[in-house]
Amino acid sequence: MASEFAVEMQDVVKQFVTPEGGILSAVNHVTMQIKDGEFFSLLGPSGCGKTTSLRMIAGLELPTDGKILIHGKDVSQVSAFQRPVNTVFQQYALFPHMTVEQNIGFGLEMMGVPRAERSKRVSEALAMVRLPGIEMRKPNQLSGGQQQRIALARALINKPEVLLLDEPLGALDLKLRKEMQLELKTLQREVGITFIYVTHDQEEALTMSDRIAVMSNGVALQIDQPEEIYERPATKFVADFIGETNFLDGVVRGQNGRDVEIDLPGSGTVHIESSRTFTTGQQVSVAVRPEKLTLKKEAQGGNNLKGRVEEVIYIGTDTHYGVRFAGSHKARVREQNATQANKEIAKSGDEVTVSFTRTSPRILTE
Repeated sequence: MASEFAVEMQDVVKQFVTPEGGILSAVNHVTMQIKDGEFFSLLGPSGCGKTTSLRMIAGLELPTDGKILIHGKDVSQVSAFQRPVNTVFQQYALFPHMTVEQNIGFGLEMMGVPRAERSKRVSEALAMVRLPGIEMRKPNQLSGGQQQRIALARALINKPEVLLLDEPLGALDLKLRKEMQLELKTLQREVGITFIYVTHDQEEALTMSDRIAVMSNGVALQIDQPEEIYERPATKFVADFIGETNFLDGVVRGQNGRDVEIDLPGSGTVHIESSRTFTTGQQVSVAVRPEKLTLKKEAQGGNNLKGRVEEVIYIGTDTHYGVRFAGSHKARVREQNATQANKEIAKSGDEVTVSFTRTSPRILTE
């Protein structure tokens, strides 16, 4: 029976020997299952293990321990050229002396595919990436975005079971990068191939992915859909890395069912809804997004913390307020500028109340 997963990593470890003679665990007992036809992103800062994981799936690195399966077949020790995958890198590695047609059809030529068939498939690949009719151009006659699409066409023309992408948009300017994010997602849906995408850009991962694995220090901390990772982060690292988060450190006073009472020393007491169980006296962090906070002159329903505005930053669509509470806590509040009145909620030095609902924050312990 064929596996429902395009790629599986089963307790995979990758270790390197450092120049000093020590052992570095670049990937540390990672297990993940990537579904067939899924756009899956490996997200994290430099050195987190995401690129090493991708290289092991590609066969460019072999695991120290554990297994890697592609559609149910163990390929852990299989050479890269024998795996049904192709890779697109940040540097597109197009041959400068070759035409677009020659670049895209190079792999087919090495496989002995007749010229007429190659030309036909190259034309189909160019149409797929929305660049028909440029077969005779050289890479230096193309824009950065066009070169990126040629690299994609070259990777897709062999019809791989899995396409691996290692920060392929990193060389593009911001506007083109955002355009190509949507193009890539549309292309992936059209071709139906599993895409595994490496990025350090959290907005890029949220925009494009069906699911995301957030990695740190060689470990996959959370694997889930973008909304789940943003709204319900499992750890402080995930909450902090994905978007912007306020962390209010406190102590659990008590819990009644799903209602958790937390003392924020010097700032006040709040009530948070949670399905987890906590113990009285436990040290926790209340993680709440800036857009989940509301700035008011007077206290309203829900949780209310009194503070003073320290900074006001107008950025067009939003205004960001830095508020310091009575204790050592400080929070950033984001208010949308939907109306002119929104721009004048408060000014620096004003005494204000920051409010939030019981369900807005997450209670994190690590």
